[in-house]
Amino acid sequence: MKTIVKTLGALGLVGCAAMNSSFAAAETDDPFWYIGGNIGQSRAKIDDARIAPNLPGTASISNDNNGNAYKLFGGYQFNKNFALEGGYFNLGQFGYAATTVAPTLTGTLNGNIKLQGLNLDAVGMLPLGDKFSVFGRLGMQYAQAKDNFSSTGSIATPTNPSPSKDAFNPKVGLGLQYDFTRSVGMRVEAERYRINDAIGNTGDINMYSVGLVYRFDQHKPAPVEKVMMPEPTVVVVTAPAPPPEIVVVTKVVFSADSGTDALFGFGKTTIKPTGKRALDKFAANLKGAKYDVINITGHADRIGSKDANMKLSVQRAEAVKDYLVASAGIPANKISAKGVGESESLTKPSECTGKKATKKLVSCLAPDRRVEVEVTGTRPAK
Repeated sequence: MKTIVKTLGALGLVGCAAMNSSFAAAETDDPFWYIGGNIGQSRAKIDDARIAPNLPGTASISNDNNGNAYKLFGGYQFNKNFALEGGYFNLGQFGYAATTVAPTLTGTLNGNIKLQGLNLDAVGMLPLGDKFSVFGRLGMQYAQAKDNFSSTGSIATPTNPSPSKDAFNPKVGLGLQYDFTRSVGMRVEAERYRINDAIGNTGDINMYSVGLVYRFDQHKPAPVEKVMMPEPTVVVVTAPAPPPEIVVVTKVVFSADSGTDALFGFGKTTIKPTGKRALDKFAANLKGAKYDVINITGHADRIGSKDANMKLSVQRAEAVKDYLVASAGIPANKISAKGVGESESLTKPSECTGKKATKKLVSCLAPDRRVEVEVTGTRPAK
């Protein structure tokens, strides 16, 4: 009898299961932290072929192959293609009930297993535009398996009816992510966990889930273009107006992302300390001055698509506007921002040849990548 029960313990509660899955995106080179959670269903294959031969007179075997599963995770994304992610998972509970009808062995043997653990994965991501990204994961997980056996009739319960097992094993997965905003996205995933149960068997559990991910410090749109800019220059233009007042327009041209006074980092939209100092100096010159409106215009070069260049020029103009309003105290109703992309380039095609973003071409097109700030005011005519 003990031999039968011991053999029945090797049920393969974590037997192999087939994985069927169809699988943000926010594209950025800035690293960031993120957290999230998934809920879904886990699936296992109960190995009935190993149960029946060890129960003479087996009448039926009822399996519970599906479990309710969930996971909580956090991670650090180093760039748009790679992240490290760790968390807690719970694969739910699986089990069977084997009923026998025989002259000497009659009753039911019930077996259940619960699975949970911790994991650490390397995640590779492939952006598919501004919203979607495909990702794959490969990692290790430390899972705890808790079994429970009970019986009725003449079938004996194992000597240890509640064995448990903790073990390290690999895991893999595929997924698709859709970003609603720069901070919030949705994931659909399929994962396979290698599991050691508490009675000497090894098998796979598949988890199919959907969840949400929240990224920190991602409120601003990602940069599209990675370029370099020259140092800022100042151009002053005066336009006469009918007496008794004269309209004065002052234009200041800032480099976007190069030189000692660059506003931004290479391909970024967050203002650098050097850029803040340049804007602070500009704002200090406005104190006590009478002005009506400040217009900010972002420009890009011709490298990349027109849509991408337009997006980058708008993002940088908006960043300068936000800083002048928040830090320099300029009234929001007196300042506007827009981007014109590559439509108002300063260089000529004959001066800068080529299409690929070589170092030589990027340097040649530097004058095209800029942020212009125009201050319009009036003063009494002399």
